[in-house]
Amino acid sequence: MNFSNLDLIIFIAYCVVIIGIGLWISREKKGIKKDAKNYFLASKALPWWAVGASLISSNISAEQFIGMSGSGFKIGLAIASYEWMAALALIVIAVFFVPIYIKQGIFTMPQFLQQRFDNRVKVVMAIFWLAVFVFINLTSILYLGALAMQSMLGWNLLPSILLLAFVAAAYSIYGGLKAVAWTDVIQVVLLVIGGLLVTYTALNLLGHGSFFGGVNTLFTEAPEKLNMILDKSHNYYKDLPGWGVILGGMWVANLYYWGCNQYIIQRALGAKNVSEAQKGVLFAGFLKLLLPLIVVVPGIIAFLLYEKGMLSPGNMELLSSGSDKAYPILLTLLPQGIRGLAFAALVAAIVSSLASMMNSISTIFTMDIYKSYFNKNASETNLVLTGRITAFVAICIAVCVAPLLTNLDQAFQYIQEFTGFISPGALAIFLAGFFYKRATSNGALAAALSTFVFSLLFKLILPEIPFLDRMGYVFLICCFVIWFFALIENKKTDVKTLVFDKNMFKTSTGFKIGALIIVVITIILYTIFR
Repeated sequence: MNFSNLDLIIFIAYCVVIIGIGLWISREKKGIKKDAKNYFLASKALPWWAVGASLISSNISAEQFIGMSGSGFKIGLAIASYEWMAALALIVIAVFFVPIYIKQGIFTMPQFLQQRFDNRVKVVMAIFWLAVFVFINLTSILYLGALAMQSMLGWNLLPSILLLAFVAAAYSIYGGLKAVAWTDVIQVVLLVIGGLLVTYTALNLLGHGSFFGGVNTLFTEAPEKLNMILDKSHNYYKDLPGWGVILGGMWVANLYYWGCNQYIIQRALGAKNVSEAQKGVLFAGFLKLLLPLIVVVPGIIAFLLYEKGMLSPGNMELLSSGSDKAYPILLTLLPQGIRGLAFAALVAAIVSSLASMMNSISTIFTMDIYKSYFNKNASETNLVLTGRITAFVAICIAVCVAPLLTNLDQAFQYIQEFTGFISPGALAIFLAGFFYKRATSNGALAAALSTFVFSLLFKLILPEIPFLDRMGYVFLICCFVIWFFALIENKKTDVKTLVFDKNMFKTSTGFKIGALIIVVITIILYTIFR
């Protein structure tokens, strides 16, 4: 039991406050009931700072705090490519993806696929997404969060899973995206402050009471952990294949995750207008540049503390059993009070991601499955009720599955690899839907199936190929499949081709300046840590 009474009070206060605020925000005026637009898209009233904060709060969860720190322990700073490359990908998404989605007036990603292609493509991708969200994302977030609680509170895994599920469900099932997005604003502040406190305290410990001494030790005694570009001789080259990270599969992973993923893009769909959505996405890009300091560097510090024997025998033994124990162990080293605050920040990230995932699952099932095939004339009240039931069922399934993940090490890599079975094909379909006028429904459907088939074949027949490279190859194959079907169907323009005004993709001067700053900072970071 590593919590003092003060830590416990701070943690309980967080749980009570976040549930209370979520329910307060969710309330409606007397006589007014929530409709689908309110529940699933927050009435399309989110300002840019709420969009950006919610994007990051939904993205940063146990898989980053626990999983990415674990990869930082094992691999080093190279794992930060997921964050820094995402900052560049977010610029592309803000300029080209967001205006299209908002112009189409969609609730979900499958709905866009129906508009551009047909029902078959919509249903296949909706089912794929629901399966990945429930059985990969939701369960892994619960498991990794419970792992941290187990380390901090000494609880068994199942009670920790149940508590996280309860806190997330307590306000998100009732309030929908509005409750999720506005509580995210509070939670992203907490997770950034708490995360920076962990990094500061760990560096102070590494430097024997000197923060700058810790920074010096980090740079002088673990230079091999600060390389962003791994060569083929590196033990973890298969996880992060050198220059292929910057020029290949990482773009597929990030463009899909941030631009075609209901769980993430739903925040931009809830913005007041295109300009607010774009500014929010750009704001998220700036925050992504900061995040490795919070979620990767602590893992590297834990490695040095482990190598120098500066941890207790119990913690040394825990770290030897799995790198994903790194961040929870660092939390136990914090002073009283700060420990409770940092743990509340971690739980805030977990709860926010759980709430966002549940809302996205309920949105896809309700709007793309239930309304289309079970009750086409469903009332607004019925749609909201169905969304709430769906979110509840999803979290119950995840609670049952999460304990089965106990043998995972480097869970972040596990999540990325198996999400990579869907991302190449999905990205190819969306890009073709945007910009390739000859793309047909049959080609999109074939690509949706091909992404699984070829990903599995690569994994079974050519397991030596790094999975990020595999994602790049499968993406190119899926693009070829879409082109091939367009060729044999011989349609100069598909009947459902979208017509765009070029002015759609113009951005403000402020946006251009912000985007340039992100690009320059990213280049500098890769130059320093190459």
